[in-house]
Amino acid sequence: MPRTRFRSRTATLAVAAAGVLAVGACGSPTAPGSGGGGSGEEGAPVQVGLVYSKSGPLATYGAQYLQGFEAGLDYATDGTGEVDGRKIEVIERDDAGDPAKAVAEATDLIGQGVSILAGSTASGVATQVAPLAEQNDVLFISGPAATDAVTGVNDNTFRSGRQTYQDILTAQSFIGDPAGKKVLVVAQDSAFGQANVAAVTAVLGTKGGAEVTPLLVPASATDLTPFASQARGAGADLVFVAWAGETAPAMWQAMGQQGVLEASTVVTGLDIRASYPTFGASATGIEYLSHFFAEAVDNEVSQAMAERVEADGGEVDLFTPDGFTAAQMVVRAIQEGGDEVSAMIDALEGWTFDGVKGEMTIREEDHALLQPMFQARLEEKDGELVPVLVETLDAETTAPPVASGS
Repeated sequence: MPRTRFRSRTATLAVAAAGVLAVGACGSPTAPGSGGGGSGEEGAPVQVGLVYSKSGPLATYGAQYLQGFEAGLDYATDGTGEVDGRKIEVIERDDAGDPAKAVAEATDLIGQGVSILAGSTASGVATQVAPLAEQNDVLFISGPAATDAVTGVNDNTFRSGRQTYQDILTAQSFIGDPAGKKVLVVAQDSAFGQANVAAVTAVLGTKGGAEVTPLLVPASATDLTPFASQARGAGADLVFVAWAGETAPAMWQAMGQQGVLEASTVVTGLDIRASYPTFGASATGIEYLSHFFAEAVDNEVSQAMAERVEADGGEVDLFTPDGFTAAQMVVRAIQEGGDEVSAMIDALEGWTFDGVKGEMTIREEDHALLQPMFQARLEEKDGELVPVLVETLDAETTAPPVASGS
């Protein structure tokens, strides 16, 4: 029987992280017959549905997630791909970053009897699949999607990546106590930019006591010098930049030319490696909040992940650990819960384990994934930009408050 400890809620921070574009389409969850809860035949395979962005705007993120998942499954099962003699069969479905398509694919998998779903590269997808998991009593482990709305949304939903609140607290670490300080959010006047303004305002302003001011730039703007000049003149202690798209190089060039990097502490999210050249000449003067980069960690789990990914011709990047962690959670759920979804949930709640980033804990109250976060800088080495660890922030420092409604 589905448990009812969590109550459905409307999140106050349904936002995307600084480096991750949320897909804004809508979908309507449906509720076919329950897909989980059977005891299963002894030795029968366990099917896991991966609904992720194999194509679409976040396909690069999806590819990293998949490589990490495959490596994590190999690691967590000691190379057997089995749990207690039962083969784990992974069924991949492409949502293309479209929430409606994700719901359709998840619904189909549930109808086939799949009781574990993972994936959700995009935030818009995760918020649509989560209620579907509750309606059908299946386990759902969201992936790179950073929206805070996933945390505490219902009893059946977990996450294998970080959330926006953790990103913003990492940004705060560059200026210490935000009370009484000035924070400027530079972003495009779009859903993505407005969401970041809302997140920073909620975390550093409403809760932290900072004076948060938005500088929203029209998406059509090509001359960004006047906006960079406004940023320099704002006298902000922290300039938080949330920018995506083709104008990013021009924006960073203008910020550098107008002296914004010297006038304030400028922070943005460290995205995938392929994005580093976007920062141009400003790259080494920016402070970066980071969810993950390979150089930030060196432990047995991270080494195992790198070996497995590189053996398959891949490269560890920003969202590789989200897939790896998801696989660890899937194996834990099956080992402890068998085919009973309620037992899987019990097995994951409060679980502390060694992950790629270090010690990780799934908070029992709302399923937030408590994890280390990182400060980073980019430095030039042999003609390339490479990330360098500045500081590791422990899981407690970047822990979001328990989600309301949990």
